[in-house]
Order: sequence, then C-alpha cells, then structure tokens
Amino acid sequence: MSAMAVAAPSAEDARLRLGIRRTWVVFALILALIAAAALTAAAIYGRSAALSALQQQGRTDANLKVALLQAVLERPRALPLLLSRDRDVEDALTQPGQEKKDALSGKLEDLVKGTNAAVIYVVNADGIAVSASNWHEATSFVGNDYTFRSYFTRGMREGMAEHFALGSVSKRPGLYISHRIGPASAPLGVVVVKMEFDQLESDWSDTQRPAFVVDQNNVVLITSVPSWRFMTSEALPADRLHSIRESLQFGDAPLLPLPFQPVKALGADALLIRAILPGGRAATYLKIIAPVPSTNWTFQYLLPVELPVAAAVREALLVTALALLTVIAIAAIWLRRRDVALMTIVREQLAREELEQRVAERTRDLSRTRDSLEAEITRHRATDARLQSVQQDLVNANRLAILGQIAAGVAHEINQPVATIRAYADNSAVYLKRQQTEPVAENLALIAGLTERIGTITEDLKALARRGRTAPEAVGVEEMIDGALMLLRSRFTGRLEMLTVEPVPEGLQVMGTRLRLEQVFINLFQNALEAVEARDGGRVTVSAGVSGDGVAISVADNGPGIAPDILEALFEPFNSSKEKGLGLGLVISKDIVSDYGGSIDVESGADGTRFTVHLKKVPA
Repeated sequence: MSAMAVAAPSAEDARLRLGIRRTWVVFALILALIAAAALTAAAIYGRSAALSALQQQGRTDANLKVALLQAVLERPRALPLLLSRDRDVEDALTQPGQEKKDALSGKLEDLVKGTNAAVIYVVNADGIAVSASNWHEATSFVGNDYTFRSYFTRGMREGMAEHFALGSVSKRPGLYISHRIGPASAPLGVVVVKMEFDQLESDWSDTQRPAFVVDQNNVVLITSVPSWRFMTSEALPADRLHSIRESLQFGDAPLLPLPFQPVKALGADALLIRAILPGGRAATYLKIIAPVPSTNWTFQYLLPVELPVAAAVREALLVTALALLTVIAIAAIWLRRRDVALMTIVREQLAREELEQRVAERTRDLSRTRDSLEAEITRHRATDARLQSVQQDLVNANRLAILGQIAAGVAHEINQPVATIRAYADNSAVYLKRQQTEPVAENLALIAGLTERIGTITEDLKALARRGRTAPEAVGVEEMIDGALMLLRSRFTGRLEMLTVEPVPEGLQVMGTRLRLEQVFINLFQNALEAVEARDGGRVTVSAGVSGDGVAISVADNGPGIAPDILEALFEPFNSSKEKGLGLGLVISKDIVSDYGGSIDVESGADGTRFTVHLKKVPA
C-alpha cells in the first residue's frame, strides 16, 4: 500500500473525529440545561408534596389529640351537677356547726380518689370555702375567699361556669368547673371541681412534637412544653394584658409572646413558622390549628418541617436523576451507535487488512496448539498405563497384607495351646523317667485335646478372615472362664494366684461358641497378668453379673494403665504396647464378641485398667 493511500484514510478519520466531538459538546450543553430545569422542578415538587403530607398527618394527629382532650374534659363535668343536688352538700351550707362541714370534707376526700379531679370543694354564698377534699393538707382550700374568681361569680349568676387559672393556694394550673347549689333566687353557694392536665401533657410530650391549648385571649393553658405555659401565641394589646393581670387568673405570669415568627400561611388552619424550642435553635415548623369543641379554646400542634421536606426533596431529586440518567443513557447509546456506524465506514478497509493478517497469525497459532495437544495426549496415555500398573501393584500388596494379618492372628491364637502342650510334654518326660505311666497317659490325652483345639482355632480364624459367623449356642459363663484359665495355667505357673475370680451366679449362660469366647478371655487374662506381673501387690479381678438384658463380664487389674496414644487406637490391628506384641489379640477378641451381638468397653487410668465384655444373656 502506498503512502498516499495510507494518508487519505487518516485525514478522513481525523475530520470524522472532529465532527463527532462537536456533536458531543452540543449534546452535553443541552443535557445540562435540561437537567438543571428538571432538578429545580423536582425540588419544588418534593417540598410541596412533603408539606401537603405533613398537613394531612398534622390534621389527623391534631384531631386525635383534640378528641382525647375532649374526652378528658367531659368526664368530670357531670360531677359538680350531681354534687350540687347532694343532701350532704346542702346540709353543710344550711346547718350551723363544723360537724356537717367536716363530714362533707371527708366525703369529698373519698370521692376525689375515684375520679380524675385534683380537688373538689364547696363555697358558700359569701365566697368562702367551707369543705374541701384537701382539708387535711397544708394547702387546704377551707376558709379561703374565692369571690374574686369568675367561676364563683358566674356560677352564682348563671348556674354553672368553667374557668382555667393558676391556683391561688396550690400554685398549680387547672380548669375549675363550678355549679350553683340551690335555686337561682336563693343560691346557697357553688360546688367546684378542679381538674389538672399533668398526665395529658406528659402524653403529649412523649411524641416529641410541641402541642398546646390557648384560650380566647391566645394565652397558653395546657402544653407539652412546660416553659411555654401562660405565654401568648400572639402579642396582646396593653389594655387586655392589664385586665388579665388584674384578674390574677394566671398569677404574676408575664404573659410574654411565644418565640414564634410567621413565615407563610398554607391555609386557614395551617401555616409555616420559625420557632425556638427550649434548649434548641430556631427551626421551621408547620403549625396546625384546631378548635376544641364545647370550649373557647384552640388546639395548636407543631410538626418539624426541615427533615421531612429535606427527605422528600432528596427522594424527588433521586427519582428525577434516575430518569435523567435513563434518558441520557438512551441518547448517548443512540449517538454512540451513530458514531460507530460512521467510524465503521471509514475504518472498514483497514479492518479487512488487519483481519487477513490476524487470520494468518491465528492459523499458525492453531497449528502449534494442535501439535502441543497431540504431544499432551501421548503423555496422558503413558501416564494412564503407569497408573493402572501401580493400581494393580497396590491391589496385590493389599492382598499380601491381609494374608499376613491372618497368619499373624493364627500364630498369636495358637501360642497358648502350644505353650500348654510343651508344658505337658515336659511333664510327661519327667514322669517317664520316674516310671509313672498313669500321669503320662493323662498328659497325652490333654495334649490330644489341645491339638484338636488348635485346629478349631485355625478354622475360627479362617472364618474371622472371611467375616463368617459361627452359629451361637448357650455357653456357661463359669465353664468358659475355667477353660480359659486352664490354658493359661502352664504359662503363668506360680502367678495365677494374682488372679481372683469372684463367684459367678449359678446357671448364668450367654449366647456364643465356647472355644471362641475362651479365646477372648485368654487374651484379656493374659494381658491383665502381664500388666501386673512386675508389680508388688499386683492383682487381677474377674467378675460376672447380669446387666439389663445381657451379661457383663469384667476383667480389672491394678497395673500401670494403657498409654493414651495406644488407648485411642486400642482395637486397630498391629497396635500394641508390648515389644513382641502383634497388636491383634484385642482386634480378634472384639470381632468375636461382635459376631455374637456383644461389645467390649475399656476404662484405663493410673490406678489400673478394666475391660468389660457385654454378651447376650440366655433366658432362664
């Protein structure tokens, strides 16, 4: 390819790239404008939606709180009416003497305990309290003059009255509900029930949202923020402020305005304000206003605005951003595909040339790979052949190991009968020298029996190697133990006195074969005697007894115990603590006992070892 042919595509490629860059710059500017407008609109919408949701939530909460307040107000309102008609109340006002008045005070004291009222008291026509539920307290109302209270003057004049004020004696705020006693033409006085709102205010404060009630003069009466009590939600005119202070309705409270600053009205019952809570900073709140039925009070509820509005704005911005990202991604993909199509036309010729070169290189690589794979396959086949040879060798070695284990077992098990035969043969030679033929005949009979026993052991061990099982039969425990001791007597001559057999229950039998079970106990007795033979005071104790549905035969010694590493693998082949031991005796013993449905347990420590053989008991 000539230099001119190469330069022409390069110039065309550069012009195309320049046009693509300009397109992307214009695209980015348009997207920036759209994103700014969309995010601004999303923020405005999020704020508006959050305020609407807050208004709905605030109205719902406010209505519930107003309903609760109304329920609290209604409960004690019937109490003054009922007491105004009570005979004891009239007697206390009409009859001279203190006895009737004290009796009424006691009655009112009992009555206030069962109601939500703070204090109940009776005021005579002169405005003097004659009986009160708190008559025993230091702040008793008895004897106080209440002619200055509007609930007394209005109650005497209108029949009933309600008045919220700060107690002149108790200094606690509350609602005073009064009812006239006697006819309007000749009233005897009024009965007054004072109600306090501590529990209601505590319930409101638990919500962490300020709530309060104002009267017709905008003075805070009930509030979840104690420091706001007797402050005003709006600044009062000077004359009205003077009149309230003169009435002593709120004591010497300064009646200062609440730290509120209006921001924006959202409706007749909702507006945004800036407020400062005690111990906090200025924050924006949504104020919800709701009238309290059957009173001239108004309930006002403040909801924090900043966090909910911020969360709503964040959510709106996030949704808008996701939508913008989707639109941007679609537009970018479309532009990218357009750019790729244009670039493909320019680069097509160069790509074909490069493709031809890569095909040639790839062909060479494939040829080399094919040769490498063929060599690898040849190596794998050789490896498989060697692996099969090794596997066959392992199989043969395993067979030899099994044969060696069986041969070692045969040698171990016939060791005791052979040793006994040798002893009897030696004894017979001595008797012959002495010309005593009768003992020789007895020894020869015993030797014949032992040779028969060796044959039986060999057959049993063959059955063990084949995992065969000899048919079980009833075997006497005492006879089985005696047979094992008889075979050990020649080997441990003079040392069997260390072995003690405790009395065996008469007629006790187990399921098995006597010769095979004797092999088990020959091994156990021999191991125990060897463990104590070099020990002063060594002893071996053999005991048998019924254990549940079976028989437990125990062989215990006071030897040095079994080493922990040997104990862990005690019933595995070729595991022995003896220098010349094969480690097969306990393995064979365990297999024999298992053939008859039994088991062997071992306990070993520094004070000795105990083997317990569990076998099935023959029913009596």
